[in-house]
Amino acid sequence: MAKFAHMADVHLGGWKQGPLQELNFQAFKKAIDICIESKVDFVLIAGDLFDSAYPGIEILKQTFAQFKRLKDARIPCFLIAGSHDYSVSGKTFLDVLEKAGFCKNVANFEERGESIYLNPTIYEGVAIYGYPGRMAGLEIPMLRKIKLNDSPGMFKVLMLHTVIDKAKGTLPTDAVETSVLPSADYYALGHLHIDFQYEKFVYPGPIFPNNFQELEDLQGGGFYIVDTSVRDSLKRVDLKLKQVVRLEFDIKNALDATESIILQLSKRELEDKIVLLRLKGEFEQGRISDIKFSQIQDFARQKGAYFLLKNTRELKPKRPDFEVRVEESENVEEEVIRAYSEKNPSKFNSKIIELMEALSVEKQEGETKDSFANKILESSRKVLGF
Repeated sequence: MAKFAHMADVHLGGWKQGPLQELNFQAFKKAIDICIESKVDFVLIAGDLFDSAYPGIEILKQTFAQFKRLKDARIPCFLIAGSHDYSVSGKTFLDVLEKAGFCKNVANFEERGESIYLNPTIYEGVAIYGYPGRMAGLEIPMLRKIKLNDSPGMFKVLMLHTVIDKAKGTLPTDAVETSVLPSADYYALGHLHIDFQYEKFVYPGPIFPNNFQELEDLQGGGFYIVDTSVRDSLKRVDLKLKQVVRLEFDIKNALDATESIILQLSKRELEDKIVLLRLKGEFEQGRISDIKFSQIQDFARQKGAYFLLKNTRELKPKRPDFEVRVEESENVEEEVIRAYSEKNPSKFNSKIIELMEALSVEKQEGETKDSFANKILESSRKVLGF
């Protein structure tokens, strides 16, 4: 019998915005608090502890402190690399954590003929197997070949960071078939940021949402505590540290958008909340730069908001409506530019052809990326007169 925590997709260091990066870490810290308070036997992290193979020093210092707390509580941690903290070279900061005695990477395998045999890490009657995730689903063909070196009489856990067919949904990606995976008593999965269960296959979702869309959909993260001694062995632990306020605007006029957004913010309770601002639509007047986001952020801050995050991917100016009748197929570009210039007069139009030529220069063999970029930049500046 065992009681353990199953978490995945922590993505420490993933957020570039300081307040959200801190909230991500606080969610991880709270998860560790709960593991210690619940007196779990061990912790599983099924990939993507870090958002990259080489996280920043401050992220490492904070992470080491939390693992030390687990070690002081005599709770071992077993993990695998995910698609983010995996490195082709095989060297990541997960190795540093392991060498410091804070965790054990259970990805231990060997190839024999057409098969890949996973060796178990044994802990108090539990056999823990693992195979790392890789970028672009490159682990999936390998997973179709895995087998488990036997551990008779033990509770078997298989840790994977991948997509399984039963959880794939409409995702345009490859997925490993659950039917080809070796038999285990529990499949501790990571990679898909969803709370999902299928028979013994479990995705706990992220510890904290990793992007704007996830903040909208999930509003918080979580993990599972598994107790094999009780009938309902899975207990969901939700980690919602801040409430989320979501506002969506269909912008027609960028010139008055700032006032409209602030008006709506003034009607909402924002104290200590994450404000998500989704702007979409085709505006007929003004430009995106006419929306005073700094003013909007200042207003939200004055109302006590924890953080305001905006998304403008679906916001764009209305496309000019014009037809082009090309008289000579050899001069398509010139004809299109001429027609556009007639409908949209501007001093810049006379520079379009020169700028296109400057940007179409090809990189020469042996030329460095920096040298090529500087050449393009310099040519463009000359055309534009900067």
